[in-house]
Order: sequence, then C-alpha cells, then structure tokens
Amino acid sequence: MGKVEGQGESWHGHVTAVTVAPEFRRQQLAKKLMNLLEDISDKIDKAYFVDLFVRASNTPAIKMYEKLDYVIYRRVLRYYSGEEDGLDMRKALSRDVDKKSIIPLKRPVTPDELEYD
Repeated sequence: MGKVEGQGESWHGHVTAVTVAPEFRRQQLAKKLMNLLEDISDKIDKAYFVDLFVRASNTPAIKMYEKLDYVIYRRVLRYYSGEEDGLDMRKALSRDVDKKSIIPLKRPVTPDELEYD
C-alpha cells in the first residue's frame, strides 16, 4: 500500500506497507509492487522521491530496499513503539534531477521532528 503526500520539493510517494505471504516469497512480488508504486509516483503524480520506514534491525528488508536503489536518508530514534529505531529510506525519482531528496542527514531525528503533510 502506498500514497503520495507532502508539498513542494517534499511531494513524494510513500510506501505504507509491503507484505508478501511466506508461501509467495522469493518470487520478486515485493519488487514488482515497489516498482509499480515508484512508476505511479514518478510518471502520474510527478513526485520527487519515494520513501519508506523500516525497523533498523530488519536486515533482510534493508538489503532488499538497497538492491532497489533506496538509501538510508535518516535514522529516526525510537520510531517503533517508542523503543526501536527506524530508518527512513528514500529513492529519488526523475523530477529530482540533482537527487537532493536523498542526501543523508548527518544526525538522527526524533519522531516529533518528522513532517506529516
């Protein structure tokens, strides 16, 4: 599931959730779903980037997103249940010619610093 949100250069596609049932994993279904959201965000919604949040401990998911050209934009301290850090990962789309949207922040942020447009 995904959506577009934000304004100005923060207009972006957001991956709300990607889940594939265990019996259907290893068939690149998550990759196909991600590509679909990216294409719609890029070509129809004219977004600057796509972002998602993932648990810092979820190494398999992080590796999958990195293979799809996502980068860690910032760490969000205690994002999950006030306990576990989350990683805000992003992928620049064609509208972001200079790829400004994926320049990593130098410091972690807290959940109250996130913008929810």
